[in-house]
Amino acid sequence: MPSDANTDNAGAILLEEPLRGGQMWSRVLRRGQTLTLIDVEGGAAIAALFFNADQPLERYNMPDTLKAQHVARLTAGAVLYSDMGRVLCSIVRDTAGWHDTITGHMTAEMSQRKYGVGSYQQLRNDFYRNTRDNFLIELGKHGLGKRDIHPNVNFFVKVTADPDGFLTFATDAARPGSEVTLRAEMNVLVVLSNTPHPLEPGTRYAPKPALLRLAAGEPAGVDDPCRHACPENERGFVLTESAFAGVTP
Repeated sequence: MPSDANTDNAGAILLEEPLRGGQMWSRVLRRGQTLTLIDVEGGAAIAALFFNADQPLERYNMPDTLKAQHVARLTAGAVLYSDMGRVLCSIVRDTAGWHDTITGHMTAEMSQRKYGVGSYQQLRNDFYRNTRDNFLIELGKHGLGKRDIHPNVNFFVKVTADPDGFLTFATDAARPGSEVTLRAEMNVLVVLSNTPHPLEPGTRYAPKPALLRLAAGEPAGVDDPCRHACPENERGFVLTESAFAGVTP
């Protein structure tokens, strides 16, 4: 796994572009780069998949991410674990405070039941897109497919559970201008879909816009808060760094 950190111009913005409502996006983040997601108007719901870009069979693991850090949602200080126990990304900044990890994403069938057909023939470029199809299109660009879809993260989505396990979509959590910044701890393929969440209570298809900002940076240092958030994270970073050093721990 070669390292490609951007140590000479840390913080320099490399790319800034909109992520329109309904739009999909994918890119390989080089180790140390940061990706900031910005909820422009409030109400965006960005579903995300993560892979080791050098070895895509290694990808985000939701159960390990939650149990290792004793959490049921993601925010600043948390990391995203792979199924090899390594750290794919760290959340280094977050003004939203809660990102869903457990409720999945919308399929074409679910979208049609909720919003109606909304076909391209009817609406042209405003046709109704769903997360599953968007994921498949972006994955195909990287030689991946249906079998590579795994439990995703939903950024800017807050879903709570009551004592009986009933899930509630928090409509008051969407705040205009909320940001979350991810730092790549290895070379990471990120796949995004800015499409409605399955539990969003509205019945009108109206996904909100977002903004993406890619910047140069460095991987976590020895005193990084994400590294020291819990003992498991320290071990995860050691495994990640050992892989890049070519050393078997």
